[in-house]
Amino acid sequence: MDNGKSYYLVGIGGSGMMPLAMILAGRGATVAGSDRGLDAGRVPAKFDALRTLGIALHPQDGSGIVSPDQVVIASAAVEATVPDMVRAAELGCARMTRAELLSRLFNDSRLRIGVAGTSGKSTVTGMIAHILHSTGRDPTVMNGAVMKNFATADAPFASALVGQGDPFVTEVDESDGSIALYRPDIAVLNNVSHDHKSMEELRVLFGDFIAGAGTAVVNADDAEAMALLDARAPAAALTFAIEGEADLSARNIAEQPFAIAFDLVAAGEAEGRVTLSVPGRHNIANALAALGATLAAGVPLAEGIAAIQGFTGLRRRFDRVGEAGGVTVIDDFGHNPEKIAATLDTLHAFPGRLLVLFQPHGYGPLRVMRAELVSMFADRLSPDDVLVLPDPVYQGGTVSRDVTSADIVADVAAHGRDARHIPVRDDAAATLVALARPGDRIVVMGARDDTLSLMAAGMVASLDSRLSNMES
Repeated sequence: MDNGKSYYLVGIGGSGMMPLAMILAGRGATVAGSDRGLDAGRVPAKFDALRTLGIALHPQDGSGIVSPDQVVIASAAVEATVPDMVRAAELGCARMTRAELLSRLFNDSRLRIGVAGTSGKSTVTGMIAHILHSTGRDPTVMNGAVMKNFATADAPFASALVGQGDPFVTEVDESDGSIALYRPDIAVLNNVSHDHKSMEELRVLFGDFIAGAGTAVVNADDAEAMALLDARAPAAALTFAIEGEADLSARNIAEQPFAIAFDLVAAGEAEGRVTLSVPGRHNIANALAALGATLAAGVPLAEGIAAIQGFTGLRRRFDRVGEAGGVTVIDDFGHNPEKIAATLDTLHAFPGRLLVLFQPHGYGPLRVMRAELVSMFADRLSPDDVLVLPDPVYQGGTVSRDVTSADIVADVAAHGRDARHIPVRDDAAATLVALARPGDRIVVMGARDDTLSLMAAGMVASLDSRLSNMES
């Protein structure tokens, strides 16, 4: 990459754009950008963090694009009518998608570790990052979530690392097909399930991804992933499983409300006890994937085990926001059936009613995942749990609204579960606060909306205020 280039990122505050901007700036490029969230005054701390890196921010009105020498980066979802894109076309600026630029940075690196799968990508990426950093490999890391281990008061939005070592670690996205751009030395495949694309499309994308890798690290508990491994035969493979037969496996699992422990077995030999500071059996799978990837990258298992036990998690991944009046509030990125099911299963391993606020991340995903979402909620919610859906995230543009939150609620309620459509999100949150009683867990779920975390914190404050009023 030519570090002397000037890059302008349209939508710079997005979960995929922000860490890319951090990496570019950290490598000496001139970086600027715009964002609708900036114009609307949403999550100002995030944009302040970008400014501290020397990144110039502009209104999304075209005023920041001033030279044909700027390379304009925007996702395919950014419409040509957005003023920034109109101005870029007028000046003849070169344009790249986020994935095109990221894959170029990735493919030019000396040790390329790509993390794929329908669920768990960000957590596995964060675990790999922590292991490599803790063992002195100084990686560059691109993550779609804030990695708590690297977040500080001066850098609260640590979704990227800029290192000088050989490894470049990134999660790769199948939802837009851009996974096809990446050429990993080590390819992690966590799972394969219906999400944004059909299973037929996913099999091609994930299959090609592992087939071209030097080493594929694959979840042996996932039948689809293993079928791809058998069919596509990468140069080398390392499998992992929970209690099943694999190169790396977990035994003697002990769950806790906010942690989990297991014995790691490698090639039939006990390697030691692992205690994770993140809960749920799905996080054991994530940990095994990360240990497998770092083993393939040259980190001895003993070092990997010692490092991963210091992993403190990601923001908005089963993130315990606070507790008031015996009610715990958890912020979670769950937005597809598999992710949501993993969180609900983790919580249901222990007593307490669940009060779930799920904000769908768009009308399109509701249409694609309607049947799977309804089936999952009907199976995973207990009779005394409460599910509340506000209207989906909508940030402008044209969109078909043929399936709505009300439709999902009606379908789930038809299965005998307490599901409610409350269109305005603040009203939905207030309803759950009012319903909460000691021992309950409130779970805020959804993607593509940073303000969900602020709302979750506000719910803790509301619970605390309600308790204070009751005592006075």
